[in-house]
Amino acid sequence: MPDQAEAATARPRMDLQKIETWVDHAIQQAQRNGDFDDLPGAGKPLDRIDRAGDDPDWWIKGLIQREKLDMTGALPTALALRRERSTFPEALVELAEEAQVRQRLEDFNERVLADRRKPYFGTGSPVVVGRVDIEEMVAAWREAREAHQAVTAESAGEPATVDGAAPRRRWWQRTWNTG
Repeated sequence: MPDQAEAATARPRMDLQKIETWVDHAIQQAQRNGDFDDLPGAGKPLDRIDRAGDDPDWWIKGLIQREKLDMTGALPTALALRRERSTFPEALVELAEEAQVRQRLEDFNERVLADRRKPYFGTGSPVVVGRVDIEEMVAAWREAREAHQAVTAESAGEPATVDGAAPRRRWWQRTWNTG
């Protein structure tokens, strides 16, 4: 008798045919309401659906591309240092003083040496990153900074200066405010 009592109080099972008709009804209603109109990717084939067997990491690569994730933090140290080095001197343009540039470059060289001191495990040769010549990079920073300031000043409609200060007006260009 307990089996009959449990069966009476148990939730009734859903009929698979009823579920299918409910889903079909919901889809048809959404189509009538226009919920599927103008969806992104409408009329286009699904990406990589037929090539999923070629690359086992297709889904993670798609996620990175779709979400526009920055994966520089996931790079090995040597490759991250190479990438950072490739951005010099443009990445240093925002620094205002030569001392800051020298400090940043010395820090970079120290991190390169620290990476070289780490033990390497593997069958091939380790990735080696070259240090930067500080004097050469400071000279390139000066040129890049002057060019950046000239472009910035032109876009603002002001004459460019090297040190970033406003240019002095000549005595004959000064106007007296008589108001």
